[in-house]
Amino acid sequence: MRRRDLYIQDEGQIDLTPMLDVVFILLIFFIVTTSFVKESGIDVNRPKANTSQSKPKANILIGISDMGSIWIDGREIDIRAVRANIERLRAINPQGSVIIQADKNSATGILVKVMDGVRMAGVEDISISAKE
Repeated sequence: MRRRDLYIQDEGQIDLTPMLDVVFILLIFFIVTTSFVKESGIDVNRPKANTSQSKPKANILIGISDMGSIWIDGREIDIRAVRANIERLRAINPQGSVIIQADKNSATGILVKVMDGVRMAGVEDISISAKE
């Protein structure tokens, strides 16, 4: 009679360790494959363009406000620091392209100076953001 009682008690247990391992591995997979969106740091009123195209692989965003301030990664920077910041960001992601989000009321001269700084940092793939 004792053997039968011991056998019945062992029969009801389920090992959850393999299921927890699978869930943990799936969690790691989804975290690693998630892409994070970077913002330039300011809201920009972009001009409209009929020929605008979507560019999903842009990783470096530069914002130029209507007052002429320049923003990269949520920080306001001086125009002389554009090259150094782009070189730093380009070292982190060598495949990334640059998108400049200039306000429609910003000065064209500042946009040209920012583009020059980006090109001096070694980036040739530069786009200017616009609304469709």
